[in-house]
Amino acid sequence: MEQANDMGTSTKDQHRVGGISIHAVDIARGVPAAGLNVRLVFLDEARREIARGQCNDDGLLQHPIIQGIGTTRGMYEVEFDVGPFYRMCGVEVSDPSFLEIAIFRFGINHLEEHFHLPFKFTPWGFSLFRGGA
Repeated sequence: MEQANDMGTSTKDQHRVGGISIHAVDIARGVPAAGLNVRLVFLDEARREIARGQCNDDGLLQHPIIQGIGTTRGMYEVEFDVGPFYRMCGVEVSDPSFLEIAIFRFGINHLEEHFHLPFKFTPWGFSLFRGGA
């Protein structure tokens, strides 16, 4: 049976994990970053990769991490293969490009919160922040 705590929330709700979602948009061309390679790494002694994949046609990384599977409290890095993405799309960039791999380090303290990472980028820079998911 579910019990309520002093805050009025159930014990079941206390153990809910929010997850991490990633949405990438190539703002130089004004399109979702379909095919962009992304890696998510948990930073402990061994730097464990916990998610890897390509963004879909909407620029979203589809992975169980969205539902919180594999998410723990601690520090993370997300890596985006920007230079290879532009070369794959036929955009003229040098090899290596100015922005070859974009790396963003962030921490998760409250597992029940969802962490949405909107990644907006060009060959020359990027913006990434905690979005309102």
